[in-house]
Amino acid sequence: MLPRSRLIVLAGALTLVALVGAAPASARIIEIGAASSAVTSTCPATPCVAVSRTTGYQAQVVNRKRSYLVPADGRIVAWTIGLGSPTADQTAFFDSRFGEASASLTILRRNKFKRKRLIHRVVGSTPVERLARYFGQRVQFPLATSLRVRKGFVVALTVPTWAPALSQVTTDGSLWRASRAENRCRSVTRQTAQTDIGDRVRYECKYPERLNYSATLITSPTPNAASAGRR
Repeated sequence: MLPRSRLIVLAGALTLVALVGAAPASARIIEIGAASSAVTSTCPATPCVAVSRTTGYQAQVVNRKRSYLVPADGRIVAWTIGLGSPTADQTAFFDSRFGEASASLTILRRNKFKRKRLIHRVVGSTPVERLARYFGQRVQFPLATSLRVRKGFVVALTVPTWAPALSQVTTDGSLWRASRAENRCRSVTRQTAQTDIGDRVRYECKYPERLNYSATLITSPTPNAASAGRR
């Protein structure tokens, strides 16, 4: 029997095949945050760096600033997270302070006014997944109910407890933002995760690291040239 993590990936692949088979040729499959597949999460290195009690999104990957913005209207049908492999002692350390490792995907709508661009509202989210059984793996979670998204929405990772899904500090220009107040960027034990639809928060803290996650988008079909001319 296949391990559960492989079954989840397989189920996601079957879901995508079914959806694409039913959609017109003009629909596309896009992996938002695909560059994260090359990221290595730190654990079990020392120190083992983890995300804790926040919602975050990758604001810049090297010199690219739109890697985690939805590029077209459509539906998110799965999300993926790459996890480090913390030791038993490291896991016990984080579990005792934050609870069992867990995460979910969150969809944010940015404020339309430029001066308030760091204010984001939750417009969609997936169920929270427990992660301990998948440590050391890159695992995909297919969605029983897909999330409708629009071009320009932000794809974020919500970690209500902790997750070993963070790279070491980088010097390549990459950075991620967290739903923390500017004067509390070091308060990693304070609960700031955005878990409620409609929740509206400023993302004032930024960190020179890479979050290891992505989301699978199937774009909305667009009319082909023949049908576009019909009335």
